[in-house]
Amino acid sequence: MSSNACPSSSAVRWVPYIVAGTFFMEYLDTTVMATALPQMARSFGVGPNALSFGMTAYMLALAIFIPVSGWIADRYGSRTVYLGAIATFVLASILCGTSKTVFEFTAARLLQGAGGALMVPVGRLIVVRITKKDRLMRALSSTIWPAIVAPVVGPPLGGFIVTYTSWRWIFLLNVPLGFCALVAVVLLVPNLSGEERKPLDLLGGLLSGAALTGVLYGAELASQPSHNPWLAGGVIVIGLLIGMVAIRHSSGHPHPLIDFTTLKVPSYAVTLTAGSLTRIGIGAVPYLMPLLFQIGFGLSAFKSGFLLMASALGNLGMKTVTTRILQQYGFRTVSIVATTIAGIFTIACGVLRPDSPLILVLIVVFAYGLARSMQLSLLLNLAYADVSPGQMNAANTLGSATVQMTIGLGIAYGAVALRIASAINVGAERTDGTHLLLGDFRLAFLLAGVLTLISVLGYFRLARDAGQSMRGGSLNQEARQKTN
Repeated sequence: MSSNACPSSSAVRWVPYIVAGTFFMEYLDTTVMATALPQMARSFGVGPNALSFGMTAYMLALAIFIPVSGWIADRYGSRTVYLGAIATFVLASILCGTSKTVFEFTAARLLQGAGGALMVPVGRLIVVRITKKDRLMRALSSTIWPAIVAPVVGPPLGGFIVTYTSWRWIFLLNVPLGFCALVAVVLLVPNLSGEERKPLDLLGGLLSGAALTGVLYGAELASQPSHNPWLAGGVIVIGLLIGMVAIRHSSGHPHPLIDFTTLKVPSYAVTLTAGSLTRIGIGAVPYLMPLLFQIGFGLSAFKSGFLLMASALGNLGMKTVTTRILQQYGFRTVSIVATTIAGIFTIACGVLRPDSPLILVLIVVFAYGLARSMQLSLLLNLAYADVSPGQMNAANTLGSATVQMTIGLGIAYGAVALRIASAINVGAERTDGTHLLLGDFRLAFLLAGVLTLISVLGYFRLARDAGQSMRGGSLNQEARQKTN
């Protein structure tokens, strides 16, 4: 790794928070937009379904640019690419907020997706490159909170914006936030680049992009009730098959765009196998929970948002003790316990009823938030715990692509679970076969919780000393205790 500027102590301290701020901007946009779709459709004079391609265009851009993010950062310097990604995202936000037609909005979302696809993985790559292993856990924990909080606070915030202002402010608010981020990056972030200039693996990029496109687009189709679930499943399968071809191509290429040899690191492999199942299972809940409260319980969007805030408080509350818990008990123990708790409380969400005591609802939602926060933070830290510095770029690129894929699959899994429940629970009161009943949510949450609990088995493969280099002083203390 070469650099145009050595990371200063100020950079090491503040860069994780700068990166977290840009992540929050990107994640919040994605989650808020779903709430604003009806108002946006009315302003464009079209139906809500006409805007679905605006959502899809964003995911297509992610699929194309995430695989090449590491190569671009190595070739042109991480700060240069990061600045360009933020600037692109902000410019695209302005274009989204000032769009007059669906075509203009879709084109702007495509550009915004390109910025977001580079902003998230390159930002995380900067953090892992400038931070020592024994401090990496705390640094990465600072960057994970946007992904944890945004899906929870996004829907109620979106409801507030579209109710009292205009949907355009969802995108225009990114302008001051992005400007502050650009200034902070120029002042504090060092420009790091790769040790050698590797040629671009164009075929690998095309295969990886096609695989991600198939999975993400299939997940988007599955989440839309108007689309055939078999078609959605077929698109996802095609994406996965292309992914297998991409893996085969990578194994025989001297400079693969996505290097799958990082899977030889046992702890990293667990984050991509068992971790993917966990993310899909607990990732279905932010999709299912607002529907449960608004359709199953009959609550308003505002009251639903209030209940969802309990999950956000659980997420944030856990952030204050995540590092301490991981240092004290280790990755293996915490992953098994946290995933089990997340699965149990995911199932418990489906047991709730409209007449359940408010305190019980808040406790269940809060506990789910605690477990979700711990497990997502653990997976992010564990992914880099035992990876060598030379493999960081490859691990970051593959990990970013996998995380983005499982986010889409989590939503799809929740949507498909509801469809399965609707098919099983057909009754006299469901005359059209599409209206959701409270019993549908019970089964959907059960399916999400069971998948989460199944993923626990994968964490038993972790070594008891997995991630030692990131546990810092606690390990030294344990060693002394054993010696004594």
